[in-house]
Amino acid sequence: MQTEVRTNSVQLVNNGGVYRKYIKRPMDFILSLCAIIVLAPCLLIIAVLVRVKLGSPVLFKQKRPGLNEKIFTMYKFRTMTDERDDNGELLPDSERLTKFGKLLRSTSLDELPELFNILTGDMSIVGPRPQLVRDMVFMTPEQRKRHSVLPGLTGWAQVNGRNGITWEEKLLLDSEYIDTITFLKDWKIIFMTVAKVFQRDGVSAEGMDTAEDYGDYLLRDKRITVDEYAACLDEYKAIIGQ
Repeated sequence: MQTEVRTNSVQLVNNGGVYRKYIKRPMDFILSLCAIIVLAPCLLIIAVLVRVKLGSPVLFKQKRPGLNEKIFTMYKFRTMTDERDDNGELLPDSERLTKFGKLLRSTSLDELPELFNILTGDMSIVGPRPQLVRDMVFMTPEQRKRHSVLPGLTGWAQVNGRNGITWEEKLLLDSEYIDTITFLKDWKIIFMTVAKVFQRDGVSAEGMDTAEDYGDYLLRDKRITVDEYAACLDEYKAIIGQ
C-alpha cells in the first residue's frame, strides 16, 4: 500500500553547487536559443504537417508542475485528434493517437516546442521530466522533492528506460539525479538522449500506447484505496481550478 499520500503543497528550495546555481541556466538559455534557430525549418515543417494531418491547434498545451511546484504551461506538437463519443467525451488516447502522432512521439519530435519553455526559464534541458499535475498529487513528500529543480526536456530516467520502466524506478532515478547534478552528468545525459532518440525505445509503457497516469497505476496495483484516489483527485482539481 502506498503511504504518505501528500495532500498539501510545500515550497521546495533548490540548493546546489556552482554549476547548478550559476552555469546551468545560462547554458540552457544559449543552447535552447541556438537549437531554435538551427531547427527553425524543421519546426515549421512539422507545424505544417500537424496542421494538415491533425488540424488546429498545432500545439498541445498542458499545465505541468515546475520548479517549487509552480504550475506552468508546457508546449508540445499535437499528436492526437479531438474525436469524441456520443456523449461528447474524448475517446481513449489509444483511439485518438494517429499513425503520424506515433511517429512524432517515437522520434521525440513532438517535444521540440519545449525548447521555448527552456528559453523562458520554465524548463531546463536536463532535469526530471515534468509530469502531470494529476501525477504530482499522488506522489509522497519524498518523491515530490523532484520539483526542487527545473523540469527537463530530457533526464536521467529518460535515458534509463523512459516510459518502459516502472513509476517507482522513474521517480527513484529522478531523485538520484537531483542529488548528483554536475556539468559532466548533464552532458552525458544529453549525448545518451541523442542515442535513445535514434533507438526509439521506451516510448510507452508495455501494452499501452501512452504512459499510464501515476494515480491510475497505484490504484490498479492496489497501492492506494479508492478513497485515497478520490482525495488526491480532489486536490488536483483544486490546484487547476476545477
